Amino acid sequence: MEDRYGHRISYLRVSITDRCNERCTYCMPRELQEWLAREDVLSYEETLRLIRIAAGLGVSKVRITGGEPLTRRDVLGFVQQLPAIPGINDIGISTNGTLLARETHPGKTMAQALREADVNSVNISLDTLDREAYAATTGRDFLPQVLDGIDAAIAAKFPLIKLNCVLMRRRNDDQLVPLAEFAAARNLILRFIELMPVSHSDVLDESNFLPIAEARRNLESHFGALIPEPGFRTNGPSTYYKVAGREQRLGFIGAMTNLHFCESCNKLRLTCDGKLRPCLGSYLEFDIMKVMRAGATDEELTRFFLDVVERKPEQHDFRTNYQPGRMMVAIGG
Repeated sequence: MEDRYGHRISYLRVSITDRCNERCTYCMPRELQEWLAREDVLSYEETLRLIRIAAGLGVSKVRITGGEPLTRRDVLGFVQQLPAIPGINDIGISTNGTLLARETHPGKTMAQALREADVNSVNISLDTLDREAYAATTGRDFLPQVLDGIDAAIAAKFPLIKLNCVLMRRRNDDQLVPLAEFAAARNLILRFIELMPVSHSDVLDESNFLPIAEARRNLESHFGALIPEPGFRTNGPSTYYKVAGREQRLGFIGAMTNLHFCESCNKLRLTCDGKLRPCLGSYLEFDIMKVMRAGATDEELTRFFLDVVERKPEQHDFRTNYQPGRMMVAIGG
């Protein structure tokens, strides 16, 4: 699939639930959240059907997201079916990490079970190593569980583990170096991500927003000049640098300040309530669940995918006074 701007679509981010066991301020800041009713969420069978159709159109990478995807019942049974889909050769999961160390069977962690299901990459949210700050940001005192989850992921030997840190002024700007040292000690990629207006627009005021350029300068004041690695990619929009004298890589995702951010976009999003979104930073979304449940054939659903790709915008709208329509938790991380 290729849109009118030359974006070649090979990556589908699939949300399987809007539910989460945390309440991050930049994703779902309200404690009282109205969860979708069960019948309003795609079944696993419906989701697998749509992934098969996407794979037939050239999608080779699938990332499972939420909400927190590991809160959905029988998530392992669903993930275990993904490798059998022809064309899908890269399976990832994005998680807050709190449930990765949980045992699915005696002596086997969720992380191990996911790896055995051929999940080859895991993204784990980690905005701070300060327990009090973690609880303030997420609404939950779960930092010990997250650290256990990271250890479980390492023990499971995923080929690729990335730690994601959302940059927040006065919340975690003092944590950049400690997080970098934490990642280096475990040989993990760490990525710093600018805040985006996906919960409410206030997150972008000067008291909250920390641009990647400033974060990079703060890191360089400690580590020295970071070394650009333009040839290193991980299927996403991150720009990578090496730390001098180390093999360590740090990534920077600047949706707000990088004016070339959208040029290499290769993804679509499927929300848990059956909407195809061609861009995170756009109001555009198309209800594929409705037409599927109305009896659409695979050929009609294929055309639906192609029509959505045709409507993919050249770039996101986050810089044009974008007002969030749906919380990030409902779109999919």
